[in-house]
Amino acid sequence: MASASAKIRRGSSTRAPARRKPAAKKPGLFARAFGAIPVSHETVQRTVTWGTLGLGAAIGIAVLQAFGVPAMAGTEVANVFGRAGFEVKRVDLRGIKNMDRLTVYAIAFDQHSMAMPLVDLDAVRAKLLRYGWVQDARVSRRLPDTLVVDIIERKPAAVWQNQGRLRLIDASGVVLEDVTAAPSADLPLLIGPDANTHAGELAQLLAKAPALKPVIAGATWIGERRWDLRFQSGETLSLPEGQDESERALVRFARMDTAQRLLGRGFLKFDMRDPTRFVARLDRQVRAIDGSAAQPAPAPPVAAQPHPGLEKVNETL
Repeated sequence: MASASAKIRRGSSTRAPARRKPAAKKPGLFARAFGAIPVSHETVQRTVTWGTLGLGAAIGIAVLQAFGVPAMAGTEVANVFGRAGFEVKRVDLRGIKNMDRLTVYAIAFDQHSMAMPLVDLDAVRAKLLRYGWVQDARVSRRLPDTLVVDIIERKPAAVWQNQGRLRLIDASGVVLEDVTAAPSADLPLLIGPDANTHAGELAQLLAKAPALKPVIAGATWIGERRWDLRFQSGETLSLPEGQDESERALVRFARMDTAQRLLGRGFLKFDMRDPTRFVARLDRQVRAIDGSAAQPAPAPPVAAQPHPGLEKVNETL
């Protein structure tokens, strides 16, 4: 039989050809960029989820309002998202140095509803701008539960004294807060009604005589029209009315002080309200000095009659 005569080969078998594995696909550009982000996949996924839900909430409320659905329904939708985790729980406060932080927190959490979609960012900003320290403020949401409050503070420039009260003010005269004493010796003392509203003019005036600025202890706004400057050595300088006139007088006084060392020599008062005369008071004696003829070495003072109105000014000091 053919089956019997067939020879069987031992040690060999017929094998199926090996299948070649498909080459691994290289990650695409988006996948490589995603892998380069230094955060976990879970964090990114959670952020995207919260962002999508927040956007959905905003679109849902807008659609309801567009179709005339009562505001109560839109509020209820926002509250649903609030209960889902979109509600104010934290405040990220930035830029604050001097203002009371608890005040800012109280304003941020003072909401009719803590649901994120219902937080009125403009209202929070408006409340912050009522405080003197706050020059500007930016308020934003950071989903799911944080309000970001970024504050730009005003810088203190002087202390204003009026009717027994001391107030810290900035260069434009805005009141920052009440103080019980001058917080820094570097801040000048402004005295008199509405003196704070002229703080900018005073700063411009003192900038004309930078050598005198460090030795000025304070300034009094007289009669709503002019300044009396008080030096750390005790003297008072009465300047004329008008910004230009007072600037010229102060520059002239600075030159005379450099030439004759007027400050610290026992004078009580200098009067430059009359541009034609420079009057100095030493104890009870009043002496007029021609400032234009000032020499490096002080000349003997010339006796003169008191400057008109000098006694009246002295009585007001």
